Amino acid sequence: MIIASTGQQLGVLKIQDALRAAQQLGLDLVEVATTANPPVCRIVNFGKFKYELAKADKDKKHNVGGKVKEVKFRVNIGTHDYETKMRHAEEFLDKSNKVRVLLQFRGREMAHKELGMQLMQRIKKDLELMAHPEMEPKLVGKNVTMTLTPLPVGKRKRHFLSTHDLPPLEDTDHDDEEDDDDEPEPEQKA
Repeated sequence: MIIASTGQQLGVLKIQDALRAAQQLGLDLVEVATTANPPVCRIVNFGKFKYELAKADKDKKHNVGGKVKEVKFRVNIGTHDYETKMRHAEEFLDKSNKVRVLLQFRGREMAHKELGMQLMQRIKKDLELMAHPEMEPKLVGKNVTMTLTPLPVGKRKRHFLSTHDLPPLEDTDHDDEEDDDDEPEPEQKA
């Protein structure tokens, strides 16, 4: 099977005819699928073909792990802020990105490193339905870092959902029912 440089199928040709057609166009005949019956060949510029294969191979290597997103915490974080950051972390994990959790100590907070480690354990426990730790919490200077890798898509279950992630509530307003009251509603004076 021969495919032209435009992508048009030229059909099954003899090797000599295919080579002649490629030479007339100033291009090369490249075998693309050797195991197919009949083998598939393409009429292309060989240098460009080789470059595109290398480029595609390079892109595959770069996109394997996904991106690493970072979520920063402080030791004395409020409940609402904690839930918001956890929701963001879940969104990143849901999109198959790794999450680096960074806990920053400032000033005298360094005297209570155990509070920071407790917070990191809480984060790890709260995200256990979405990810598993690639790197356990580790103190480096004034920061504690931990890297989380998302679980397979079928095993993920979100815990921190925002109101726009929830399904809409059913309409409980019943307009078709009539009021049983026979009294007219009082008029309001302006």
